Amino acid sequence: MVTFMNTQPYNGLLTTIVIFGASGDLTQRKLIPSLFNLFRKRRTPKKFKIVGFGGTAFTDDQFREHLHKGMKEFAGYDFSDDDWNVFAPNLHYLTGKYTEPSDFQKLADTLTASEEGDANRLFYMALPPTLFPTIIENLDATGQLHENGGWRRVVLEKPFGTDLPSAVTLNKQVHKALNENQIYRIDHYLGKETVQNILFTRFANTIFEPIWNRNYIDHVQITVAEKVGLEHRAKFYDDVGVLRDMFQNHLLQLLSLVAMEPPASFSASHLRNEKVKVLSAIQPMTPEQVSVNTVRAQYKGYRNEAKVDPTSTTPTYAALRLFVNNWRWKGVPFYLRSGKNLAEKQSQIIIQFKEPPLAMFPMQTMKPNLLVLYLQPDEGVHLRFEAKAPDTVNETRSVDMEFHYESAFGKSVIPEAYERLLLDALQGDASLFTRADEVESAWSLIDPILQTWQAHQTPPLGVYKPGSWGPLEGYDLLARDGRRWLNEEASLHDR
Repeated sequence: MVTFMNTQPYNGLLTTIVIFGASGDLTQRKLIPSLFNLFRKRRTPKKFKIVGFGGTAFTDDQFREHLHKGMKEFAGYDFSDDDWNVFAPNLHYLTGKYTEPSDFQKLADTLTASEEGDANRLFYMALPPTLFPTIIENLDATGQLHENGGWRRVVLEKPFGTDLPSAVTLNKQVHKALNENQIYRIDHYLGKETVQNILFTRFANTIFEPIWNRNYIDHVQITVAEKVGLEHRAKFYDDVGVLRDMFQNHLLQLLSLVAMEPPASFSASHLRNEKVKVLSAIQPMTPEQVSVNTVRAQYKGYRNEAKVDPTSTTPTYAALRLFVNNWRWKGVPFYLRSGKNLAEKQSQIIIQFKEPPLAMFPMQTMKPNLLVLYLQPDEGVHLRFEAKAPDTVNETRSVDMEFHYESAFGKSVIPEAYERLLLDALQGDASLFTRADEVESAWSLIDPILQTWQAHQTPPLGVYKPGSWGPLEGYDLLARDGRRWLNEEASLHDR
């Protein structure tokens, strides 16, 4: 049966969660399982309902059955029909077109009739960003964004724009109807427990912050590797590529969390201010800098994939070398890479510290200390340091101090990222959502790279073997600095 936990505070009003694109994959795989789990933990508002809106002609019962099938397949925890039977009556559906004002008036009338007075509304856009302005305009025209006793919030899925001009335009369009504090631009990476733990590792432990700077850190590596290929996203991915898909949002978010200054508090305003400062301290690259500080490549066989242009130059792998030009990080390179069809599914951040200034012991080699933040799949934190091997004169060995989520907290302890983000949106905490200036700052860094790649075709598009760790050029990017990727020791000859 339903297992209740501590109830979170709400204003006592009925809260309606409206999901646009409710018949789609995201709703079935992520949103409803996350809302259901919040309900099981008694973290949803005491009075709530969920209204799906989409083009598929569902009745309420058909909608519930469609979601029930998804729960059995995607819930990710022990699923109970008893719990579902308590939750399901909160689910409703309305068929409509996103471009039809009369359908939005029907939605407004339906919600008003069922709310019987003041109520909160959370609108979730589980749709492509091209539809955001039209939907928000229709919501505004039918009075559904007016806060008259209850709050109104809108969650926008990524990608937020395809370049800087489109992001600026989209921000202007949504700001016509909404204040910034009503807008929740979602990046599911920020909802991951292990990503949030970056801040706790840094700021809840006094042993790290004093050495978290250019005096002690040699460089930082951020890897988000995918073992899968295109799956069902071929057409979308061929239009977007790895830089738009992964770097503009996920990897730059990770960089900002690693590099940011301690915020005055963990309020949304203070936290996001510091992240924007980091992005603003990274200088956009000139075409000459793009040619030496970036790598782009495509896995062999990509152009033969279904729905991919046979002449496509879309990169499926990229690596960047960036510098944060402020007092803390001046001169410390940040190496970022991501790609599809790589050797492993792996997301991690490696902080490599500098070697001791004086070799006091007659060692053969001296390996630098490493702090590794494992985001997935083996979630945890490792600290590598040197120790003397027993019964030797001067032999050292690298040893690890390890923290693993599963061993420390038990299995199934890490919730789905959307669960945390939906909870925060319901409670009005925007700390883990991106602000308008943060989105635009990120695009201002990515745009010059994309433009150079497209206009000058430099650096040349490399190739790599599926199941490898990427192209030779990715290794050369670090080798020129006398460094190497630290997450794997694979030989180069198989690439």
